[in-house]
Amino acid sequence: MPEPEASLREDLAAAFRLAVRADWHEGVGNHFSAAVSDDGRQFLINPRWRHFSMIRASDLLLVDADDPATMARDDSPDPSAWAIHAALHRHVPQARVALHIHPPYATALAGLQDPTIKPIDQVTARFYNRLGYDPDFGGIATDEAEGLRIARSFGNHSAVLMGNHGVTTVAETVAEAYDALYHLERAARTMVLAYSTGQPLAVMADEIAEATAAEWPLYKGAEFAHFAEMKRILDREAPDFRD
Repeated sequence: MPEPEASLREDLAAAFRLAVRADWHEGVGNHFSAAVSDDGRQFLINPRWRHFSMIRASDLLLVDADDPATMARDDSPDPSAWAIHAALHRHVPQARVALHIHPPYATALAGLQDPTIKPIDQVTARFYNRLGYDPDFGGIATDEAEGLRIARSFGNHSAVLMGNHGVTTVAETVAEAYDALYHLERAARTMVLAYSTGQPLAVMADEIAEATAAEWPLYKGAEFAHFAEMKRILDREAPDFRD
């Protein structure tokens, strides 16, 4: 059953606030969304050009991916937010929640000729054969065709490193999408720091990398605990995200 809208609003608002604390935000751009309806086509998304640090649960827009009049609304979302997230919620079944952002380390990797996250520790190994790569950046995604192209790049993956762009994680819940984003940016940071030494990478053997990646689902409960603990911090320091 879909998560109740009020609960989704609070979780999504928390994700925006936490993105600022992690220095993942970029001006007043980037966008997160969460499906409300059974078919995923009605979804919540952040208002146009509102700073992540100010977003509250009540600020989130409720839009319909099948409503062509959405961008004519006085409170329409950012054009790229609409192009990307409407396509994700129409065409990617696993995208109940979609977090699209340009965090520093993952975006740095996205600008490399080879952006692959290689298994050099247990966090980078989490994404071994489990991360999509989209090398076909087509410019700022403000039209339906680019949004559809991005959606198709997911296949069966729940995270995509978008060449010359950034990253997107999708999941059933905000907690899972947030935890994936957190660890994806940590993995990218490890890669950038390792590359910065100029020394060869100690890449795991394929069988070790696969075995390590396969162990991560055993810690599924930690993903929910991680997000719950971060919300506890917000409740202590910035509780207005729930308003």
